[in-house]
Amino acid sequence: MAELLLHNRCVHSVYELLGTQENHITYSLGWALSQCPEFRTAMLRRIFPTAQSYAAEQINLQQRQEGGGITDIEIIGDDIHLIVEAKRGWTLPTKVQLALYTPRLRTRSHAHVALVTMSECSQEYAALRQPKAIDGVPLLHLSWRDVQDLCVAKGTHAEKRLVREFHTYLQRIVKMQQQESNLVYVVSLSAAVPPGSKLSWIQIVEDRGRYFHPVGNGWPKEPPNYLGFRYKGELQSIRHVESWKIMDAIQGEIPGFRGTWEKPHFVYTLGPPIRPPQKVKTGSIFRNGRVWAMLDLLLSTNSVSEARDVTKKRLEAVD
Repeated sequence: MAELLLHNRCVHSVYELLGTQENHITYSLGWALSQCPEFRTAMLRRIFPTAQSYAAEQINLQQRQEGGGITDIEIIGDDIHLIVEAKRGWTLPTKVQLALYTPRLRTRSHAHVALVTMSECSQEYAALRQPKAIDGVPLLHLSWRDVQDLCVAKGTHAEKRLVREFHTYLQRIVKMQQQESNLVYVVSLSAAVPPGSKLSWIQIVEDRGRYFHPVGNGWPKEPPNYLGFRYKGELQSIRHVESWKIMDAIQGEIPGFRGTWEKPHFVYTLGPPIRPPQKVKTGSIFRNGRVWAMLDLLLSTNSVSEARDVTKKRLEAVD
């Protein structure tokens, strides 16, 4: 069999031809659920262990409803009604977004209804960030690893092949997200006001959800997926980089700030803050020091420096 390459990368699964962005993952999951009944039943049984029937009449992708947002995946059956909101990376949808979907789950008389979030986040982490229900509708979380474990190679030969390929696709997604998403670039913020600004560094991040720094010259040459912000002696938040630009001037980009630079800067738009569940002190880091640390370690250790050191050991072990 000839080797298939896409952009010089070996393709191991037909799903990889679609891509690895958030919508691509959602579409791939929807296709696998529609074509592989055993896999679909395994997932539904995990979500609704007491349901009498796991038959699915309809699977909707990107279903829009006026005033009710756009759902990623909606599964409707005799006994069940399920809405899945899928995210790429270590992130979760907001309560406001999920609340848009609950009216759909109340309009029909299904015995079992639920909202399910899916992302790289572990169930333990999601349990700290998500309520158990929204507007009375149960809210559950499955990580992509959990979904991968549910890939049951049963049924016809075609179904077995599809689910094996989907398992391979998820494996690549998980590995990619571990490499791309789990590293956080932690920087120090101060109450000082940068030239051209009416806001302090802390206010630019906390009030405007923005941040900027030079490209290279001791700073990252490529934008990170996550930024961590520390001040007052501890880690205050971690934020996903939703988007970024390379700019020489910042007029009008951030309300309350105008300025030009001699060298190009990354200008970031940040996602909502991820707050550590416990106090994470700075530790043995210089006052303005910047470090790389893995996201899970920043959320589970007692200091940024400890997370940095364990991160280095992990990366050295991989090499």
